[in-house]
Amino acid sequence: MSAPVIHADKLVKVYQMGEQQVCALCGVSLRIERGEVVSIMGPSGSGKSTLMNILGCLDLPTSGDYTLDGEAVSELKDDQLADIRNRKVGFVFQSFNLLSRTTALANVELPLRYAGMKAGRKEQARAALDSVGLSDRMTHRPTELSGGQQQRVAIARALVNNPAIIMADEPTGNLDSKVGKEIIALLLELNRKKGTTLIIITHDPNVAAQTQRIIHLRDGLVEEV
Repeated sequence: MSAPVIHADKLVKVYQMGEQQVCALCGVSLRIERGEVVSIMGPSGSGKSTLMNILGCLDLPTSGDYTLDGEAVSELKDDQLADIRNRKVGFVFQSFNLLSRTTALANVELPLRYAGMKAGRKEQARAALDSVGLSDRMTHRPTELSGGQQQRVAIARALVNNPAIIMADEPTGNLDSKVGKEIIALLLELNRKKGTTLIIITHDPNVAAQTQRIIHLRDGLVEEV
């Protein structure tokens, strides 16, 4: 069996809240295969956001081991964490997180700028926007785009570096049901075409039902189903 793109072993994350310690993750172990489409579900306070932050290299666990695409992450320094995050992870958020004063093309170029890429940057960003059906909206600013179009720009930005994984955190949360279905269909189609591993954090059972596997979290642990 080939190595998984994500391998987490006994992840623990403890937060200090005044004099009290709160265990947000209490020993989570999981593996996600390359090209797999997985959803993560659980009630508020179950540890979903904490797990997403660790898997997306936004935070480090208190203890436990995490390997992303063959690279050990658990004990990296902040600058090393930022580097692996930029190279290996594409993020899609509920609130789009686009820069309002710049064009769709400039928003998609940002990860390439951070990576220090100079030659071919615009061409790569244009190709990413074309792949999400926005070749005719490249010069528009976010305020000139619908919610669904803004989320497509965010997906193009997540894809532009050809990351090992895309993490979509409630990607349909700010969209009506029709547009939300279109966005999920787009993410699944991109997974089929590009083979990018897709992890969707969602409260919506209809969204989760379209993924290959559902990981349920409760009280900081993976819940057996």
